[in-house]
Amino acid sequence: MQDMTHQMMGYDRTSTMFSPDGRLLQVEYAKEAVKQGSTAIGMVCKDGVLLVADKRVVDKLIVPESVEKIFQVDEHIGATATGFVMDGRVLIERAQVMAQQHNVTYGVPIEVATLVKEVCDIKQFYTQYGGARPFGVSILFAGIDDEAKLFMTDPTGIFFEFKATAIGEYEQEIKDLLVKQYKESLTIEDGLKVAVGILKKVLGKDFDAKRLDGVYITNEEKKFTRIENKKLRM
Repeated sequence: MQDMTHQMMGYDRTSTMFSPDGRLLQVEYAKEAVKQGSTAIGMVCKDGVLLVADKRVVDKLIVPESVEKIFQVDEHIGATATGFVMDGRVLIERAQVMAQQHNVTYGVPIEVATLVKEVCDIKQFYTQYGGARPFGVSILFAGIDDEAKLFMTDPTGIFFEFKATAIGEYEQEIKDLLVKQYKESLTIEDGLKVAVGILKKVLGKDFDAKRLDGVYITNEEKKFTRIENKKLRM
């Protein structure tokens, strides 16, 4: 009832207007959009970091291999977005440019946390100026600095570092399963089995390995490597 009152009074028409109880309703709506997006799982393993995402290809005429859900940001960083994927694509393209500029300017690869902060600054900017809407997307950034790193960014511009997490549809169910099944001693191969098993459980009859996209980055090579689809069929 209170939300309806807020809407009638126009507090949800702009991201710059606080409601009487201190909420930015447009930003909250953006977070709800993320919950309806396709699922992605990130996991730090003892030998690297792993991303597995559901491409949610439902049109049988679409070529599944043409749908990219996990993007290479730099040689040592990957990212996947859920929510309004077009927003995620734009932000990831900006992240790619930032990574290249840092490399050219300083002669060293950008740290994952530095890149995440820069992207989150852009997200936060769009929550406080009129004439633009917040980015309706959460992004998982995974990469290797001195060790494996996994960050989650949300539409507000907040970011957190995780050992393992999920975004998108079934987020809470997957997190509950990760709490039970995740161990820091997991290898990338073991982590892949856990991630695919969890997706198989939450997606049920909708599960299809052709819908999955996966990448890993090892501590040793620090190189973005895409997982062959046949390895996702387990």
